Amino acid sequence: MFISCEALETGVGTAPLGLRIAAGSARSAPIHSASGIAPLAARLAQLRQHWELRLARLDWTPDLAEDIGSARWFRGLGTLFGLSALALAFLPDFSALAAPPAMPVDAAARDEFRNQAIQPLAFGAESGHRMGPTDRVSPVANVPERAIIQLTATYTQGDSFDRVLQRAGVGAGDAARVSNLVAGSIDPAGLPPGTQIDITLGKRSGPGQPRPLDAVSFRARFDLKLGVQRSAGGFVLRPETIPVNAMPLRIRGTIGAGLYRSARAAGAPIEAIQQYLQVLDQHLSLDTAIEPGDTFDIIVGFKRAATGETKVGELLFAGVERNGKPKAQLLRWGGDGQFFEASGMGAQRSGLIMPVVGRITSDFGARRHPILGYTRMHAGVDFGAPAGSPIYAVGDATVAFAGWGGGHGNHVKLDHGGGWGTGYSHMSRIAVSPGSRVRAGQVIGYVGSTGLSTGPHLHYELYRNGAKVNPMSVRFTVSNQVDAKELAAFKAKMAALKAVVPGAAMGPLATASPVAGLSTP
Repeated sequence: MFISCEALETGVGTAPLGLRIAAGSARSAPIHSASGIAPLAARLAQLRQHWELRLARLDWTPDLAEDIGSARWFRGLGTLFGLSALALAFLPDFSALAAPPAMPVDAAARDEFRNQAIQPLAFGAESGHRMGPTDRVSPVANVPERAIIQLTATYTQGDSFDRVLQRAGVGAGDAARVSNLVAGSIDPAGLPPGTQIDITLGKRSGPGQPRPLDAVSFRARFDLKLGVQRSAGGFVLRPETIPVNAMPLRIRGTIGAGLYRSARAAGAPIEAIQQYLQVLDQHLSLDTAIEPGDTFDIIVGFKRAATGETKVGELLFAGVERNGKPKAQLLRWGGDGQFFEASGMGAQRSGLIMPVVGRITSDFGARRHPILGYTRMHAGVDFGAPAGSPIYAVGDATVAFAGWGGGHGNHVKLDHGGGWGTGYSHMSRIAVSPGSRVRAGQVIGYVGSTGLSTGPHLHYELYRNGAKVNPMSVRFTVSNQVDAKELAAFKAKMAALKAVVPGAAMGPLATASPVAGLSTP
């Protein structure tokens, strides 16, 4: 049998190559002849190129959001299902894998692993290889002890001095005698928690006996160190006075983008900055009254010991200057530690004092209640302010009521005398107690949303002989009158503080002396 190949005319876009098989034709060439293989290979290459071009022109990944339902769309859907099936075919097997069996260890190896674990190391255990005893190691009948032991004990909250000593291994008799000596100089109950007590124990008098106490040393106060030593006649108390510089610390600087960061950059302690911001916030608005370029002035009580320790005390003066002129000069004065504006000390003024820094959101008069839903008399003025904003007394007064007032929430009522009174409602927190005296500008609470309230605000009321009147129609007279002697003392203290050189408290201890007229913090 012979096979004859008859090629049809073909090209790009024409019918594919056809093969015709003829049996017994003598004119056909054998398939293995060179003249028959060459045309067939050429035609097969042409056929492959033709199908590659056709397949390349097919859009296998059309946008399935377009031409929904068309042949092109179904072709893309088929591609999606095909690729999804291929991905699922390669999905890994999540069946559990059998872990290798644990390596058997004996007791010695287990103990070695335990010695190197994290938790024993945290409790002071040793790590590394430890040699076990052999026949070359013989036990010792008596091991000599150290002649002395030096350790440090910590005085905790509610502790007693003799109990601290006994916990450290001091005998009850020595602990009691030392405690009595210390109590003759200071009150041990007044030691601050965390005080470190250095203890030296001597050699035991016999096996099982407590070690004798040789010496005790600790910082009793910022300016005093106490030591107790054993002598031939018993224990001897040796106090040691520590030189302390009590000059107030003054920090001045220019306010930049933020007051807190500017003060920290100038070296002010965090405790001093916190007190400074609280005092300023009670007398002016930190958001609107202070601008970049203003000068802050902080004077705080400060102690620095010759041993290097420092202690920050109470804020003494808070000032703000603008263009070289004082904008605020607040001086701590009086036994209650309140701050007074230096420019108003000894003066008398009258005016409309606002109980909070904010804007009026509802006036005095009839209005529709936002919660109850009907119109009724609004017997006060509402001030919108952020939650936690300080609320001030508008005048000197006695606290007639401070507590829960029903729909008023946390409520404070002040009696100013002469039949006048004021009320402050919806506080988040009350800062005064019933019966106490308050002065004009003193913080009596903080803005909140307690009681019948739709958001943080202050509801402020004014009473005249028990009847509610418009708070915006009355001007309170605030008197800062003081006698001549107190006014002179106030001015003297102000002058002494303003004379403190900024940063002088951090200078050499020999030149940093207390300021005349100022008590140590």
